[in-house]
Parts: sequence; C-alpha cells; structure tokens
Amino acid sequence: MAQFTKTEDELTPVVRERARSISLGDEKPSKPISVRDVAKLANVSVATVSMVLNDNPRISRATQMRVQRIIDQTGYRPNRLAQSLSSRYTQVLAVLLPALRHGFADAYFGELISGICDRAGKLGYKVILEQAKPEFIRSKGYIDIYERRYVDGMLCLGSNDRHHYLAEFSDHRYPMVVVDNYFSQWGLDFIVCDYASGAQQMMNYLLQLGHRKIGLIHAAQEIRTARDVTEVYQQKLQGVGVEPLKSWYQDGKFTEEGGAAAAAQLLEQEPRITAIFCTNDKMALGAIHYLNRQGVRIPQQISVVGFDDTRHAAFVNPSLTTVHLPLYEVGVLACERLIERVHGRTEKVAERLATHLVVRESTAMVPALQNEMELLAGR
Repeated sequence: MAQFTKTEDELTPVVRERARSISLGDEKPSKPISVRDVAKLANVSVATVSMVLNDNPRISRATQMRVQRIIDQTGYRPNRLAQSLSSRYTQVLAVLLPALRHGFADAYFGELISGICDRAGKLGYKVILEQAKPEFIRSKGYIDIYERRYVDGMLCLGSNDRHHYLAEFSDHRYPMVVVDNYFSQWGLDFIVCDYASGAQQMMNYLLQLGHRKIGLIHAAQEIRTARDVTEVYQQKLQGVGVEPLKSWYQDGKFTEEGGAAAAAQLLEQEPRITAIFCTNDKMALGAIHYLNRQGVRIPQQISVVGFDDTRHAAFVNPSLTTVHLPLYEVGVLACERLIERVHGRTEKVAERLATHLVVRESTAMVPALQNEMELLAGR
C-alpha cells in the first residue's frame, strides 16, 4: 500500500482550498472530481480509494478516515455503476411494466409495485422502473439491462401471450419472475394470485343466491389468468345445466368506461340478466355507475360483483362484493424469489397465493326466488 508523503496538517488545507474553489466556482475543471483526483490528493492508489468506498476490512482505520475526509471535502460522488462492475451483484432490480397510459397510477400495479419496493428496500436492493415500449422490445432492452450490468434481475408485470420476447428467459440465464400471471408454454418463474379459486368462490356464491342468467364483463383474454376466470364461469354455469349465450359475454377493456359500456350492451341484448360478474373492480364500478343512471336498483334488480378488492371497493354505493387478490403479498414474494434466483436458487418458482370472497352490499338473491322465500316464510 502506498505511503503518505504529506502530513495530515499539510494536506488538509490543500484539499480544503480545492473544495472551496470548486464550490465558489473559482475553479472550473473540465470534468467532475474523479476517483483518480481523490487518490492523488490522498497519495494512495485508485484501488485503495475503491476499497475504502466498499468498506474493505484490509484498509486501516487511519487510511479509511483520511480518504473519507478528502471525499467529504472535495464533494466527490462515486459512480455506483462503475463500482458494480467490480462486484458480482448490482443490488438493483428492474420492474418491467406494459406501455399503458397512466400505468404508474393504476391501483392494480400500485399494489404490486408497493410490495416489491418495500421488500426490496428491506433486503438492501434498489428498484428501477422500465416500460415495455415497442423500441425497448425491438432493441432487446430487456436483455441489454443485464448485459450492461444495470440490474441483477427483473420482475415482469402486466404480461400477456403476445409478449413473445419473454420466451428468451426460458433458459433462466437471466433471473426473471413473472408477477401475477404465468406462461406454461415457456416454463417461466412466476408468483400469481389463485384466480381460478377466486372465480369458483364467486360463482358458487352467485349460484347459491339463485342466479342463472349471469352476464360476464371480461377483458384481455390473451392473459392466462383472465382465461382462468372465464373458464370457471363457463364450467360453473354448465354444471347447473345453463349454457351461457354469446351475448352474455362483453368486453369491458379493464376500465370504468368499458365496464359502463359493457353493462349497457348486456342490458340491451339480455334484459333478463339478474347478475353481472365483472373480472376486475374498475369494470364493476363502471357497471354500477351505468345502472344507477338508468334507475336500475342494485342489488334488488341486478347483482353486481367485481374481482380485485381494490381499496375503493368498500366505499362505492352500494359497496362492492368482490374477490380479494393479495396483490401486495404477491409483490413481496416475487421480490424475495427473484433475489433467491439471483443468488443461485435452482428450484423452479411457481407459487399461487390464496384468494377469498368478500361479500358486501351489491349482491342479493334473485328477485323471484326472494319473493318465493318471503311467501313461504309468511305461511
């Protein structure tokens, strides 16, 4: 290790003057303070400065304090990317979102990202956000962020069957976990809510209330979990001898506006519908809004249910019966499993978190059945 040729008393004023001139603008260096500048002022090697920055125990306490004092006085800021290149891990994860307008403001993505970021922070990781825009896909930016050592792993949100680029992760060369969806055809790691179980609970409940003419407001059938819900809906109706008509299916585009438009189509084509099953809460809120404007009483005339249990579901009028999805917990677990992959986990990641039915005020027995039961009770 290099030896100091100046005493601390001699060096400190020089360094302070250098820092002062920079801060006052008296000196205008062509580039910011570099690690080489710090090494020169401390009369040590660049490697020694790097070891001080990384808290290497090989560096003596005196040398560490001396180099740190110079760093503080000059205002040097280390290049963390460059530092990561000398170590095995970057301690950074990427969250890849679809290129949706206002995607970052969406409550669904917000719950997942909150779980990811909270867990990542506790495990010493930072998170960067990326969007799967066309250029990002064409240029293979999803691979470039690994090759350039920007990240250790990636969490993929809002993916669907059209995202064929995800097949490139099937060899598990680059750590990646699909969040709240799954791709059986590519064998990718995933953490997902149990959508099929949630749909079964909801359909069982509606059938128990006597509903047989149940409209389905769905969206994005290119998403595997969306198809899970639709398949359960069909199977449960067929199980009680009801074949759902084509007109019972309406695309609500996962939005409030789409839900309202889909509800209008349902009532126009099938006025005898007694319940509307919306596959997310946004579409359910849109349907409720439309029905209220039309003077249709909920749930006395039509029951409406959702799927998510987002925070506002309990505060709409009437409050929404829905299926609770543990989205925050999915984000937490996905983050944990990805970091395990980064650090050598070889077992496949394939986990489903339990969902449960939340009954509120937007559902009731079929009106005719309710009248019949009231008559029987009065005898």
